Amino acid sequence: MSRRFSVTVYASSSERIDRRYFPVAEELGRRIAQQRWRLVFGGGRHGLMGAVSRGARAAGGEIVGVILQQFIDKNVHCELTREMASVDDMRQRKRGLDEAGDAYVALPGGLGTLEEVLEILSFKQLGFHRKPVVLLDALGYWQPLLRMLDAGFAGGFIQPHFRGIYTVAEDPAAAIAAIAAATPWVPGAVDAHGGGTA
Repeated sequence: MSRRFSVTVYASSSERIDRRYFPVAEELGRRIAQQRWRLVFGGGRHGLMGAVSRGARAAGGEIVGVILQQFIDKNVHCELTREMASVDDMRQRKRGLDEAGDAYVALPGGLGTLEEVLEILSFKQLGFHRKPVVLLDALGYWQPLLRMLDAGFAGGFIQPHFRGIYTVAEDPAAAIAAIAAATPWVPGAVDAHGGGTA
């Protein structure tokens, strides 16, 4: 039996951010679980990283974390995540998150999240994968990045046909729908608003 379709979520691990982002992350985790998809995340229990895992867990979802051993040693990992891959450096961590995902969603986040989503987009541009990449633009967080990308397209730094390598979603339901539309062969992918059909 093959493993479940997996969605890697990149997200902030900060608790200092606007609290309005947290319900969005929890809803995304819940909707991923309701689709009977597996959540792959950075393994931390704080910030939006922790919130997305809480949402998936509350809906009975399967969850996999990929985290640095030093973060486990500092006790910032999510102890409730049963399947936790411990790695030695950030390159291994990013590779683990990338390779485990069949689709990617970027929640609001800092430099680490920005690096991760831009790298996965560059890999798609280079043809290393054809997986869906979704920017979940909660509270308009990704608008500055989208303006920068538009400047890249306008200035000829990014070829026009690469506009299709990412999707912008305003909310978790739209993010799930975008993944489902891009991967219609996935069991359960037809229902973006509730439990899957698989």
